[in-house]
Amino acid sequence: MREDSEKRIGRNPHSDFAKVQASRPDWRQEERWHFSKTVNPDWKFGHGANDSGKSLEKRHVEIDPYEDGRPAVFNYKLLISAIIPRPIGFVSTRSEDGESTNLAPFSYTQVINHDPPLFIIGFAGGFSNAKDTLANLAATRECTINIISESYLEAANATSINAPYGISEWSLSGLTPAPCTNVRCSRVKESVFSIEAKLFSTQEFESRATPGKKTGVLAIVEGVRFWAREDALNDDRNLIDPAVLKPMSRLGGIMYGRTTEGCELPRPDYEEKTRGGETEGLIKAKLDGQ
Repeated sequence: MREDSEKRIGRNPHSDFAKVQASRPDWRQEERWHFSKTVNPDWKFGHGANDSGKSLEKRHVEIDPYEDGRPAVFNYKLLISAIIPRPIGFVSTRSEDGESTNLAPFSYTQVINHDPPLFIIGFAGGFSNAKDTLANLAATRECTINIISESYLEAANATSINAPYGISEWSLSGLTPAPCTNVRCSRVKESVFSIEAKLFSTQEFESRATPGKKTGVLAIVEGVRFWAREDALNDDRNLIDPAVLKPMSRLGGIMYGRTTEGCELPRPDYEEKTRGGETEGLIKAKLDGQ
């Protein structure tokens, strides 16, 4: 079923990926996390975009996601190529009888609250045709979420293989299961940051194009224990160093993204900026269309 779905979606645009891969430059091992300035450090209130108006010269195309004849897979491919980069939840689960485990990456993953610590994981398909991760999560109500780093990208991707039920992704990937405190499933020992989580709630979604067909499930899970690698954690145990985490993200198609550069921008204070005259002539009531 998974193989047929992947072929139908056609995320891989290359007929011979090995050949394409061989033509590309080597991974830049010397690349390290660093800070740069923003595009325009001299930006002022009211200046708008920093591209000198070039983006305003471009034309937009309106897309109706439910247009007659538009396959739902077109929306999938469009959205995963536009909503980028996306964090990857590398999710570990165990079956209710404890006899089987599952390890798989999910790019419909995000943190949505900190008190309590809540995370969302999106699954394709409904409960009736749930794959191993969703089936295990629904049955046991627990999982771990692991953040994928550069050091085990290939191994993490290997777990997305369409292996039959009962085949260990741990073995295929060569990754190392580590024990947890509050859940029975394992965390990934190679992961710089991992979360033990308990199921909070689920919501199943129905297709607009094909009423009655279940097309997705949203799971909200609560973090009940965090695991952070010591060399990535600050003394207060409240910050992770991106230079150590080296997180990978998901882009469109079969692409992954690498995070090696950042910039900083303080959140502006209204009273301070107004008192300093930086917003002079720009304080106006909101108008229709804004």
